[in-house]
Amino acid sequence: MDSAISDATAERRDAALSATADNGLKIVVVGGFGVGKTTLVRSVSEIRPLNTEETMTQAGRGIDETGGLDGLRAKTSTTVAFDFGRITLDAHNVLYLFGAPGQERFWFLWDRLFSGTLGAVVLVDPRRIEDSWYAIDRLEHHGTPFIVARNDFGGSAHTAAQLREALDLDPGVPLVDCDARSRESSKNVLIALVEHLKTLYAAQETAK
Repeated sequence: MDSAISDATAERRDAALSATADNGLKIVVVGGFGVGKTTLVRSVSEIRPLNTEETMTQAGRGIDETGGLDGLRAKTSTTVAFDFGRITLDAHNVLYLFGAPGQERFWFLWDRLFSGTLGAVVLVDPRRIEDSWYAIDRLEHHGTPFIVARNDFGGSAHTAAQLREALDLDPGVPLVDCDARSRESSKNVLIALVEHLKTLYAAQETAK
């Protein structure tokens, strides 16, 4: 059964890269709680994004922790299902963006959200690196190609090399910097992912 699913996923990905057909390309943005996933989807989507944000209440105290960090202490809402945005790439290709919820209690949604995904962006708050470990683990488990984007929260004590080591990233996985609030910066993250996917599929074709 796993083989059949893998073959079907590969066929969808091959079709998604075809230049001769109209394609809906699915990309997922994952990461820990409060790393900027909703912000990234909002900043880059050409439509008003669909989101499932709800107001944070006392019921979430001790569960949806903000850690007291600058920018998180003022967080008053959180995604409880997923964010959805769209970008028209050209006459043949439309990109659909799904932002996954970051809280551990919603992780059960991730495996379904990864189904049919062309690739993923792991958004990282460099002050809370450990919050990204699960996202990377699940993507590797599914065999989903991904890049890592280090979101700008006002400076980081970690170098790119240190961040790679802390996340145990494969040398072939791109690591880019971004500001999720900036449309241009978020677009560059998606471009980096597409370029990474092209490189992977070109390598696969060469190996055949």
